[in-house]
Amino acid sequence: MEKLQKLSNDLDMCDEVIMDILRMRCQIVQELIHYKQENGLSPIQPEQEQQQQKKDIFTKKLADYEYQQSIMSIYDFIIDQSKRIQSHELFGQNIFLVGFMGAGKSTVSSYLKNTFSMDVIEMDEIIAKRNGMSISEIFELHGEQYFRNEETELLRECQNKKNQIISCGGGVAMRQVNVDEMRKSGTIVLLTASPETILERVQSSHDRPLLENNKTIEHITSLMQAREQAYQDAADIIVNTDGKSVFEICEEIVNKVQPLKIESTTA
Repeated sequence: MEKLQKLSNDLDMCDEVIMDILRMRCQIVQELIHYKQENGLSPIQPEQEQQQQKKDIFTKKLADYEYQQSIMSIYDFIIDQSKRIQSHELFGQNIFLVGFMGAGKSTVSSYLKNTFSMDVIEMDEIIAKRNGMSISEIFELHGEQYFRNEETELLRECQNKKNQIISCGGGVAMRQVNVDEMRKSGTIVLLTASPETILERVQSSHDRPLLENNKTIEHITSLMQAREQAYQDAADIIVNTDGKSVFEICEEIVNKVQPLKIESTTA
């Protein structure tokens, strides 16, 4: 029984050490983000390769232990939560990506998800899944008005959580009610691109009803001009994506969102 009590005490001690270490790690992550902000350093760093090297070292270190996989799963979870802390320190709110189809919303949201472990809401995907059909089929069977109402309802649901990336359909910002709903829980980021860039990105896509069978520079330019003013009026910040890597685009988004967050917290 003495042995049992000792093991139990040792386990309790380990738990206390783990809690202290985890708190210390979280505080270091916070301090790291704050240091970068105070010294004008980019919060986004291309560190994926370095993280993988570190993980490989730990995996090799545990190679002869039968519960290696369990320990590495815990490590992965800790890294994931650390990313979430970073995103909360940087954003602390939802980020709504708006813009014309093909402007890069899905690509940017995917990158931010991997970098900061933020939840991503792909509006078109969710609406299609809920209705059990593609966006093109929704337009054909129920009409555009039905689809637009679905978008508005989904935006209202997004207010129930924070620190999400919401990749909006191209027409979301055209309705003022949608803009009002987005502003209740986050920052609206407008991604722009030239008609030539848009055409190149959507050329092989067949899930964009407004462009299907009419993928030309002239048609795209006409649609973009019709939406431009509404996009500009809705946007809190604007980021042009032409000729930029996804890393450069996301870095610019973070750098532009930061002053807005500081302004909102000091107001």
